[in-house]
Amino acid sequence: MSMTRPWIEGVIEESVITTTVEQAINWARQSSIWPMTFGLACCAIEMMAAGASRFDLDRFGAGAFRATPRQADLMIVAGTVTYKMASRVRRLYNLMPEPKFVIAMGACTLGGGPYFKWGYHVVKGVDLVVPVDVYIPGCPPRPESLLEGLMRLQDKIAGHRIARSPGAPRGVKVADELPVPHHSGYVGEVPGSHPLRNHQQLQAKGRDPQ
Repeated sequence: MSMTRPWIEGVIEESVITTTVEQAINWARQSSIWPMTFGLACCAIEMMAAGASRFDLDRFGAGAFRATPRQADLMIVAGTVTYKMASRVRRLYNLMPEPKFVIAMGACTLGGGPYFKWGYHVVKGVDLVVPVDVYIPGCPPRPESLLEGLMRLQDKIAGHRIARSPGAPRGVKVADELPVPHHSGYVGEVPGSHPLRNHQQLQAKGRDPQ
């Protein structure tokens, strides 16, 4: 659902609702994401766990893992990307139909991970090979992190605009809405309160934390 505009704009009488074609298309796209059956290394185990019954990725409409890129619109790059594998990743990405999205999962995928300095065979970030929409850090990230990344991708899809700007030349559309995380855990400071510092340090006997 879009962060700034409700999907259902109005209700007329009974069982009649009004919306726009743009919002209806975005709602359908974000509710039927088909990932590709694609895993490179140990992060793929966490991706499999997210699709299993405990975390149930299918609750978000993204549980239909496809065995061919021609039927998928989401590539979850889960694991270490080597230079030998990079060309295959790019080939699979090119075979996916538009609109298509990429989630980079794990430290190795984001920037090389522990192989960043001495791993001459590891790509220092999959965004050098394919464009990335959502980054999920961790080594490895838990299945909950993948679910969070999927929800952030849904927010991005909900803000996609297909309408053309008034008076603009053909092919120039309205800029997409930037998604704002709505449950990131950030809590603003309460007026008059004092922030708690060094609360994770152990207190020495008879002394306050440094």
